[in-house]
Amino acid sequence: VYAGVDYADVLKEAEKEADVIVWDGGNNDLPFIKPDLEIVVLDPHRPGHELLYYPGEANFRRADVLIINKMDTAKSQAVDVIMKNIKEVNQKAAVIYAASAIKAADENLIRGKRALVVEDGPTLTHGGMAYGAGIVAAEKYNAGEIVDPRPYAVGSIKNIFASYPHIKNLIPAMGYARHQIKDLEDTINAAPCDIVLIATPVDLTKIIKINKPTVRISYEIEEMGKPAIADVVERFLKTL
Repeated sequence: VYAGVDYADVLKEAEKEADVIVWDGGNNDLPFIKPDLEIVVLDPHRPGHELLYYPGEANFRRADVLIINKMDTAKSQAVDVIMKNIKEVNQKAAVIYAASAIKAADENLIRGKRALVVEDGPTLTHGGMAYGAGIVAAEKYNAGEIVDPRPYAVGSIKNIFASYPHIKNLIPAMGYARHQIKDLEDTINAAPCDIVLIATPVDLTKIIKINKPTVRISYEIEEMGKPAIADVVERFLKTL
């Protein structure tokens, strides 16, 4: 593991150990190396955001490959907006279409039940979304009810609901400081439900005690049509 802000030195050390370096960042990151192949994922649930924020816009403009994800749940008008922006600012990029397949560890535990959904917080707060993979899973697997957690929220969770009123029928997990974990645990355990859907990157059952059954929700990319990511990468490797 290399750490530090001396990025050139970090890269120099990493180059001694590897034939290929993969830099994996988020929508608020710029790679601190100049990639030979840059792949950027676009979210059609937030059309136009690719031109609204830094450094996301810079990544969008620089990309060699653009993946439009969530095609299975996206509105066609939203995809049209993204395609229009691609044509205007980055025609050189290869465009790949993909679905975001939502999966539950045990879908039978969800059907007909009162479900409490815990989502990845930043997606919902500064990300502007009103739902995430957990809500999609609750609807997909026919939960009997999606529980509104707001009356049971405490501490930092209660403050998040006050600051982001568009968030309603889910709990956003916003951080893993001790007080945040305690507030999350207390809010989950106070809410009346039959099942808790955990759609956070971290498995919450490993860091908090939940007094109800839980189901882990995950998602993974499923490419649609051609070109596929492998095709683009293999074509790139032949140029080296």
